[in-house]
Amino acid sequence: MIEVAEGMSVDVEGDGSVREDGSKYSYESMESLTNYLLKRTKHRPMVGVICGSGMGGLADMLEDKESFPYHEIPGFPTSTVPGHKGRLVFGILKGVSTVCMQGRFHVYEGYSLWKCAMPVRVMKLIGVRTLIVTNAAGGLNPDFRIGDIMIIKDHINFPGFAGDNPLRGRNDDRWGPRFPAINNAYDLHLRKVAKDIAHDLGLGDYLREGVYAMVGGPSYETVSELRALRTLGADAVGMSTAHEVIAAKHCGLRVFGLSLITNECVMEYDVQRSANHAEVLETSNRRKTDLEKLVTNLVAQIKY
Repeated sequence: MIEVAEGMSVDVEGDGSVREDGSKYSYESMESLTNYLLKRTKHRPMVGVICGSGMGGLADMLEDKESFPYHEIPGFPTSTVPGHKGRLVFGILKGVSTVCMQGRFHVYEGYSLWKCAMPVRVMKLIGVRTLIVTNAAGGLNPDFRIGDIMIIKDHINFPGFAGDNPLRGRNDDRWGPRFPAINNAYDLHLRKVAKDIAHDLGLGDYLREGVYAMVGGPSYETVSELRALRTLGADAVGMSTAHEVIAAKHCGLRVFGLSLITNECVMEYDVQRSANHAEVLETSNRRKTDLEKLVTNLVAQIKY
């Protein structure tokens, strides 16, 4: 047994191959981490929410809150991106026991995909049955405008095309099957309910539905890359979410996803405009109230 980056241990097999066993985040270590949290909170959440860039206000809406900074939770990474506070927040949202990640982890921060997706498994062991993921995304669809809210109906996981998947390595059947189906990752019923809620709230003019493409980042995409993504059917692009959804489906969670379109992707050559994170945060701040209303009303209507 030898130690490698990020605390992962590997066994060197007799044939000279190296086997990753993910022992740092084994099922047992996840149980231990879960017990650490459950001993310190009275809440037993049924819903988990991952807050995207600038969307941490969702966690602030919880009542009877109990917060845990990531750096105080054994084994948790820390979030380094502006707009991500870096706290796990337990509380009550519209009468439903909920836990929010007030900030997520990204591969471009130096973490492996399996580590970025690890909190989803913690949520599963805590008792979460439905996961809501939100993100800030660039609009690829020419019909989309800055400030639109896109219900995610599917995703394109580009890191997965290169063999980088949060499920890579030896499978533990206690989490789920070796080869989970992802074709219905985003729950159809929750998408329909969210559409009805959005129209009742008067958000119909800003509501879209489409395909989210995950890329690695942290650099924004070139014009040619964006054109290729659009040709493949992507409506929005970002640097998160797909790995979290894969981990959630692997362990049997229902998933609902939202993208806030925070900028229009630059898909023409020889122009001076360019994407920037300040624009992302500004748009998130401007539309956060509408997004918070949509998510909170959805949580209130989730049935088990």
